[in-house]
Amino acid sequence: MMRRMGRPGLVGMAARTAVVAGTATAVSGAVAGHQADKANQAAQAQAYDAQQQQAAMDAAAAQAVANAQAAAPPPAPAAPAPAAGPGAWERAVRWWRAAPGALLEPWAGSCVNSIAAVEAFRAEVPGVRLLVDTGHVADWGEDPGALLPFADHVQLRQGCRGRTQVHVDDPAGTVDFAAVLARLDELGYRGSLSVEYFDLPEHGWPLADPRGWARDLRGTVLALQTHS
Repeated sequence: MMRRMGRPGLVGMAARTAVVAGTATAVSGAVAGHQADKANQAAQAQAYDAQQQQAAMDAAAAQAVANAQAAAPPPAPAAPAPAAGPGAWERAVRWWRAAPGALLEPWAGSCVNSIAAVEAFRAEVPGVRLLVDTGHVADWGEDPGALLPFADHVQLRQGCRGRTQVHVDDPAGTVDFAAVLARLDELGYRGSLSVEYFDLPEHGWPLADPRGWARDLRGTVLALQTHS
């Protein structure tokens, strides 16, 4: 007996429609998932490229610093001027004439303990350069900025007349660090710049926490540089 072939009934049509719709949904989901995977892969690739670029930049910066350090001349030797006393001036002149390039560090208790003394010493030892400690200059009561043109090393420290080292926040301190930094910028200074506090009671400079005081001054100097 031959069966009649014709269009499917409503139930069959609904079933086929449901299957087709289900298949379309599955395909659409697969496409969306594939697109999401591609977007995720692209984002990961971009992040990787950015990391590689940053790593390359960091490596180049480190190499530039290493090259600069290798090319830079070693720091010049420095020594404090002899303590004031008979024959100290003549001895200092003799020593620094015999050691071209050595830096002279003036200080309050030495034979070179004023701006006028520095000028006189430079007249006797032409071309001599200085290690300028701002605390020492403040100790003898003058402005360290006047000596900065002759400096190849500058040590930052707060001080005041009669005291080589006081805390950076001590209201007695007379060193204007903003002015010192501005003067160094004006001079195009390329020498060493450091912070120094020490505990040397045997030399009359006792200090319970030199590292803490140095860190405090360093923070002040960095803040001044950031806002300059």
